[in-house]
Amino acid sequence: MSLEQRLTDDMKAAMKAGEKETLGVIRRVLAALKNARIDKKADLDEQDEIKVVRSIAKQHKESIEQFRAAGREDLATKEESELAILTVYLPPEMDEAQLDAIIDEAIAETGASSMKDMGTVIKAVMARTAGQAEGGVVSAKVKAKLGS
Repeated sequence: MSLEQRLTDDMKAAMKAGEKETLGVIRRVLAALKNARIDKKADLDEQDEIKVVRSIAKQHKESIEQFRAAGREDLATKEESELAILTVYLPPEMDEAQLDAIIDEAIAETGASSMKDMGTVIKAVMARTAGQAEGGVVSAKVKAKLGS
């Protein structure tokens, strides 16, 4: 079952159960998926769908940080509950050891030796992680390995 179909089914269930917050989050994700499909001018594959949901989750995380910095705990709590709903639709994060091993393999395969090769390594790692690692985390780890 595709992510979009799963979201549609969950949206119907949320409507029946009267879960307004869940319904709102799912509707926003479905709208973002539709916009991405329009932008791409083709159907989205699973990777594209995950990328869209991960992007929305990233926006929520940034909002949480900003609300906390501004002292708006009420809004930060609301964003956290919406983020919890979103994480159900994302693949589980890869653990540190697996990610480090994939980065080491990518560095060895690409022959990267300096920061100039960082983009090539990140691209190879992101292709292998299949949406199970955030780009920022991968970037920081690759930078640390190539910088040393």
